[in-house]
Amino acid sequence: MTYMPCQTIAETLGNLFTCTEVNGLTRVRTPYLYPDGDVIDLFFEVSQGRQIMTDFGETMRWLLSQTTSEILSKKQEQAIQDILLTHDVEQYRGALIVRVGAEETLAGATMRLAQAAIAVSNLWFLSRTRVASSLQDEIAELLRERKIRFEANEKLGGRSGRSWRIDFHTWHPQHSSLVQVLSTGSRAAANTKANSVLAAWYDLSQFKVGAQPLRFISLFDDTLDVWRTETIRQLEELSDIAYWSEPNRFVEMVVSADRD
Repeated sequence: MTYMPCQTIAETLGNLFTCTEVNGLTRVRTPYLYPDGDVIDLFFEVSQGRQIMTDFGETMRWLLSQTTSEILSKKQEQAIQDILLTHDVEQYRGALIVRVGAEETLAGATMRLAQAAIAVSNLWFLSRTRVASSLQDEIAELLRERKIRFEANEKLGGRSGRSWRIDFHTWHPQHSSLVQVLSTGSRAAANTKANSVLAAWYDLSQFKVGAQPLRFISLFDDTLDVWRTETIRQLEELSDIAYWSEPNRFVEMVVSADRD
């Protein structure tokens, strides 16, 4: 039997979907985008007489590339399973797959797979707005892996009498540190968050002196370009700067008493 997927796609989905032969495969370029602007491409193939649409694992690769740990959270894993069930899509070795049934059109299968790819990639937003919570989970896991003792969400009193919540208070034989995490997907919120951390460091400055001074670390989630250079420089005056894209460097700062 001769399959003509490109003709079928053109007749049923219109000009917004383009179909071409690429390296022996039939690529369907959709009008949909991953959150960073990359086009969502799907591929048609015939395997053992059955028509299949697949993304060849690109959606999962894209989602994993947005995390520094390259590991999805349990919440994201569960959300993916819910998405696959909702759109009746399979996952095999990381690839999203739709097997075109005898009573289903190729257009319908293409749309189901495209919608699943969009929904899975949009879990990135879950990790961004989490992200404060999910990122803190990742940081806590990193500290546990490196056997660094810590307390999360500790409250300390400042010189003004105000209490400040500290994301992480770490202890190490050489010294201890206070870590504030700056994470947001919004440029507007980034400025507010930075000002809050700046005020906290200023008010808690008495902890930087004495017999057992604490190291102040401002840990930026730099996986999104929302932080201004001026903001980083301001915090650099009161704390050491770390970036989540460099987790090993962050650990070095936590365990070493040396200053750059």
